[in-house]
Amino acid sequence: QVQLVESGGGLVQPGGSLRLSCVASGSILSYVMSWFRQAPGKQREWVANIARFGSPTYIDSVKGRFTISRDDAKRTVYLEMNSLKPEDTAVYYCHGLGTSTWGQGTQVTVSS
Repeated sequence: QVQLVESGGGLVQPGGSLRLSCVASGSILSYVMSWFRQAPGKQREWVANIARFGSPTYIDSVKGRFTISRDDAKRTVYLEMNSLKPEDTAVYYCHGLGTSTWGQGTQVTVSS
């Protein structure tokens, strides 16, 4: 079973940027890869999807600010986050749709 390891989170001021990475232990070619996030006291929510072909999709609240991408040769999925807002604060997880695998997550905190 493929394992996922997220990294790149941290503390950033409002308006700042971060780039998250998710490295898989095996091939991700067969999977639509996603980023999810979970804020304190809230349910985990879907943020973005990327298939091997076609256009990525995003939750409305991050459109125009976040960009998901993938490098299948490196077994890595990225989430470029710009113009960050305090409401983006959450633990971010990557996930292969249709699998039961989740990484440990990476904390993103947006605060002045």
